[in-house]
Amino acid sequence: MRMTMGAMLRFKRETDRDVSEIGTDVSLMVIFLFCCVASACNADGVAFDLDIDKFADGLGMDMLNEFAETMQEDVDESKKSRRRHPRRH
Repeated sequence: MRMTMGAMLRFKRETDRDVSEIGTDVSLMVIFLFCCVASACNADGVAFDLDIDKFADGLGMDMLNEFAETMQEDVDESKKSRRRHPRRH
């Protein structure tokens, strides 16, 4: 799964929320996953013709859990990176 800047922009347009606000809200996770897939397909020139409901109908909890774990790993890695490379003002 690729989390792109395009996916984050799509998510913001769809929900008027930032990705950092997803937390444990399942519906927001589904929407963000949808945005990730739509954005990756767009970037790769692959047709993606599902709406959010059809996408969610085909999405199992195992895939959603795996996606949530990946998101948490990315957050954890980002925090580690900030500790190693603090911002300079």
